[in-house]
Amino acid sequence: QVQLVESGGGLVQPGGSLKLSCAASGIVFSDNHMGWYRQAPGKERESVADIASSGITNYADSMKGPVTISRDNAKNTVTLQMNSLKPEDTAVYYCNARHRIWYTTYWGQGTQVTVSS
Repeated sequence: QVQLVESGGGLVQPGGSLKLSCAASGIVFSDNHMGWYRQAPGKERESVADIASSGITNYADSMKGPVTISRDNAKNTVTLQMNSLKPEDTAVYYCNARHRIWYTTYWGQGTQVTVSS
């Protein structure tokens, strides 16, 4: 059974930082491209950042502040470090896994990030 479990969300003040983590099980982690997406109320889900199985990273323009994605293949985890958060970054953040060959895709249940004073 494939599981992607996100953690690290919460309430943070504008300008603050959060580190999201996603723990994967049931997949060969190193064979999967990993990504973070987010969905704000009333909006479509959008990509935030992804990291290929090779380690190559890609960042979307959706995040207004600095963001860093990283992966630990030994621990089957992918993290998203977000800094200088703004209220418009408020959303549910989802972890995504996509097999590098078969394109089989899995989603986590999401973690809420709220940026508010």
